[in-house]
Amino acid sequence: MTLWVGTSGWQYKDWPGHLYPLDPKLPQRLWLEHYSARYRTVEVNNAFYRLPERSTFEAWAERTPEDFIVTVKASRYLTHIKRLRDPVEPVGRLMERAAGLGRKLGPVLLQLPPRMALDVGSLDEALDAFPAGVRVAVEPRDPAWWVDEVREVLTMHNAGYCWADRATEVVGPLWRTADWGYHRFHHGISWAQPDYADETLARWVERISTEYDVAADVFVYFNNDPTGAAIRDSIRFAALAEAAGWEVTRVPEDVPDRR
Repeated sequence: MTLWVGTSGWQYKDWPGHLYPLDPKLPQRLWLEHYSARYRTVEVNNAFYRLPERSTFEAWAERTPEDFIVTVKASRYLTHIKRLRDPVEPVGRLMERAAGLGRKLGPVLLQLPPRMALDVGSLDEALDAFPAGVRVAVEPRDPAWWVDEVREVLTMHNAGYCWADRATEVVGPLWRTADWGYHRFHHGISWAQPDYADETLARWVERISTEYDVAADVFVYFNNDPTGAAIRDSIRFAALAEAAGWEVTRVPEDVPDRR
């Protein structure tokens, strides 16, 4: 089984001195090349706010190693404005552009609004609009969606239910709805927030190891980017997962400790 470990984006102004060197200073136009030499995957979070042109996706494919995988967070037009209704056009536009990644395209994440009325039919229709073979993960954030009907639709489409942690709290149920997994770390509450404590990361390794078998791919992304916390946490998480027997994709060897 492979644990794909990365961060939610790579363009953060406070990452020089954490992931990107300060001396000599690495120009921002080369950050993706630097990131992708140290990680095998990234979650493109900014596609949620503005869907890039196909040429941008093509450029990312050209600038990254052959083994690199890009996960794309779907545009808020689909999830927050349309609220999954009439999905054929927005899903088609998303996939036409993201196809510029070629075989480097990883899962697509649908993050739903925190106050969104349950609509199982629209979820089913949206998942059905994606081309066969595209892995889609769904992150419902309203408790109204934590019901068996949603679980059944996700399972029917082999769509991943996104496990999430915010402030060391499990957000929603820990469902396995696909033969692969997806997990997001949003914000830790260790002594140095938003970093996660080792005990919290170890508990998540145990949960994932219990639920997923040797044939599974599990994608794990750290979204707690301030002060480079995502980088530090991804390195510690990868080490804990390797110790538990996982095959883990590459992470940086080391970054400065906040202490």
